[in-house]
Amino acid sequence: MPELQYFKSHEVRYVPMAELGAEFLFQVIAERAEKAAVILTTNLPFSEWTQVIPNARLCKALLDRITDRAHIIETGTDSYRFRRTVEKDKSKPTG
Repeated sequence: MPELQYFKSHEVRYVPMAELGAEFLFQVIAERAEKAAVILTTNLPFSEWTQVIPNARLCKALLDRITDRAHIIETGTDSYRFRRTVEKDKSKPTG
């Protein structure tokens, strides 16, 4: 099986992870971060990650791995899906 060039995780969720799930995510990120690129997307600011990963030590260790040598691109806190819907509604004719 060919080796992956990068690991991508789309959207860290807003629902708290079970301890086992958070430990698994940490293990995957920790192993991959040393070998290849990791792409992670979320609207959740780092300051709120303990809401998803309640174990503060594990959360800090995970963020340490994610942000090490990272390119962090902040796009704002607004949802592009919500913004797209609002723009679509504005373009509809009224009356």
